[in-house]
This record gives sequence, C-alpha cells and structure tokens, in this order.
Amino acid sequence: MSKDEFLASARAFLENASASRAADEQARAEQQESDRVALFSGSSDAEIAAAVAYQRELYDAGYGWISGPVEDGGAGYPVAYEIAFAQLQRRYAIPSKAPLSVSLGMVAPTVAQFGSPTTKARWLTALHRADAVGCQLFSEPGAGSDLAAVSTRAVRDGDDWILNGQKVWTSGAQYSDVGIALTRTSDGPRHRNLTVFAVDMHAPGVEVRPLRQMTGGADFNEVFLTDVRVPDADRLGGVDRGWKVAMAMLMHERSAIGGSSSGGSGIFKMDDLASWLGAIGRADDPAVAQAFARVYCGVTAAKAMRARADANLKANGVPGPEMSLGKLALTANLTALSDLVRLALGPRILADTGEERTFAWSELVLGVPGMRIGGGTDEIHRNTIAERVLGLPKETVARAATDTAEKEA
Repeated sequence: MSKDEFLASARAFLENASASRAADEQARAEQQESDRVALFSGSSDAEIAAAVAYQRELYDAGYGWISGPVEDGGAGYPVAYEIAFAQLQRRYAIPSKAPLSVSLGMVAPTVAQFGSPTTKARWLTALHRADAVGCQLFSEPGAGSDLAAVSTRAVRDGDDWILNGQKVWTSGAQYSDVGIALTRTSDGPRHRNLTVFAVDMHAPGVEVRPLRQMTGGADFNEVFLTDVRVPDADRLGGVDRGWKVAMAMLMHERSAIGGSSSGGSGIFKMDDLASWLGAIGRADDPAVAQAFARVYCGVTAAKAMRARADANLKANGVPGPEMSLGKLALTANLTALSDLVRLALGPRILADTGEERTFAWSELVLGVPGMRIGGGTDEIHRNTIAERVLGLPKETVARAATDTAEKEA
C-alpha cells in the first residue's frame, strides 16, 4: 500500500472514531466538568479504560504498531508511515494515551529490540493492543541520576533468577502487567555488572505502593521486589550487558517525552492559549504578550527539532542521543508556559474562587519543576548533548573510562 493510500485509509478510520466519540454526550459532559491543567495528576480509572479501548481499536484496525515486523504482530510498514500517522492523529478528538505512554513509548520498543522469542511472543502483541501495560523499573532510592549504581540484586537459580530490591518513581506501576527491571547481577566493573529483565508485575513478591504528590495526584509508585522469580527467557540482552539495554530504553523514553515539547500535549495549543488570555482580559498586556511569544517560539522551535529527530529515526530505525534535545525543549517550554500563566493570572492562581481556568493552572505550575528530573535530569541531558551530539571533550579521564565500559557492555 502506498503512503497516500495508507493515509487515506487512516483518515477514514480516525474520522469515524472521532465522530463516534463526538456523539457521546456523556463523555463530553464529563470532560467539561473539570478544567484542571496538570502534569502529574494521576490517571483515573476512566482515563485508563478509554486509552486501553482506543488502543485496541487502533491495533485491530492495523494502526497499533504500524512499523512493527509482521512476525511479531506489527503491520510491517516503514517507520515513515508511523510518523505520518502520529502527525495525522493529532488533528482528531481521541482519548489521551498518556496512561500508555511508558508502555507503548518505552517498554514495547525495548522488548522488541532485546527480548527473546519467548518474551516477544508473550508481551509484544499484548502491549501494542493494550491487553497488557508496561512500566520501567530503573530508579532506586539510592540510584536515580546515577543509574549504574542500582542495588537491586538478581541471583541465578537454575533456569530462573531471583530478584530482591526496591524501585521508586515508577509511573503507572499500579496498573501495569510487566516491568522492565535493571538489576545488579555481579560484582564486576561498573557498567559491566548489570542485567535487565521483563518482570511479571503480578508475580509473587511484587508489591506496588503509590506515592502521593503535592499536586494531589499519584502518578508514581514504589515497587518492592522480594524473592521474585523471573525465568531466564525473560532476560533482555546478555548477562552483565544490561547497560546497553538501559541506554536504549532511555533513548526510547526521551523520544516519547520529547514529542510533547512540540505541541503533542494539549496544553501547548497556542490558539487555545491566546483565546484564554483574551477571555481573562490579559491579551493586551505587553508583558503577557511577550511571555506568550516565548512559549510560541519555543514550541515552534521544538517542532523543527522534532522533525529532524523523526528524520533520523526514519533513517536509523532507533532514536539517537539528539532525543535529549526534545526533553530539554519540553522542560524549557513548560517553564515558559508556567511563567506565562503566573504572570497572566497573578493572585488568581493561588485560590479557587470558582472562576474558570484560573486556580486550575496551579497544578501545572507545581508540577513543572518535576519535569527537570523526570526522564533524566536536565544536567544529564546537557552532558549527553555536549558529548554525543556536539562532540565536546569529556569532563574527566574517568568519564572516558566510563565510555569505554559502556561500549564494551
């Protein structure tokens, strides 16, 4: 099928799916009940159910994994088709896929890239059809930015591994079925002593505890692993070669996050922002106009960067270190948006007076600082860009030694 034929078919599907939802008065009424604007508000059961139902529609229609190999459950089209569909999909009223962002944007690509035939057969179709949901089990209380310092242990026991440890800040773990866990499997040199596993989140010994945020949401969780048994067939990559898998997963993560910097998220709809500023009587204020221009310019620049990243993805099939630019752009654009709404609203952002879309922005303002940490700190991304994109020299000899270890891992 040619690309034009593919897009024509996709357009017909999206128009039908969008029209069926537009006819649902109950859903529209529920959507209008709240004007909350938040980054980390926690996905409700209804939002999760809507995302899952829509993803199943997509998959059954052939759009759930467009560029995936046919033998693994994909549609077998070029990556360019996937990118084109993503751009087309943004024009339609569809449910938010935020509850599945980690599952589809990070877990599924990592399983596809490193999973054994057994793991792929068990999880790939299930993840892309949302029959299963995935999460990332990387960060720990003592190993966040320094990911190579994870202490969760995996010990070989015949054809299985026994996992013990604690993970933290795990998005969506409370409704996930599989978690990609980075573990320590030997006392060997740094970066050459780690192994990655696909862990059944319903297995005995897995405990999930939600973490409440200051915004009121509970997007994140602690996950405790106590004598969790994982088959060796569910190992991703080689033993003690997990650093390569972890880095690949982080590239997929940055690709998924970076897409929001260029307008993939509804909060960056510039026409809506302009109308809102007019509605609250702040559009004519020169300082507000300048703040709006900063957001507009940032989003426009991010779109150009995203297009370049998509071109690289089309050429190479996997995201590269330039995805760190997208993550930094998202942080910068969210900060600019936070500055804009605080300037435009003034004291009205501090207390709920019932006026529409005023106090509602407070959750976003409180959540923006968290984006400087989530998906890798800004400082880590700047180092990645400096060293791997711009080719600047390493900070120390020690970092050069670390790079050697990374290449060997």
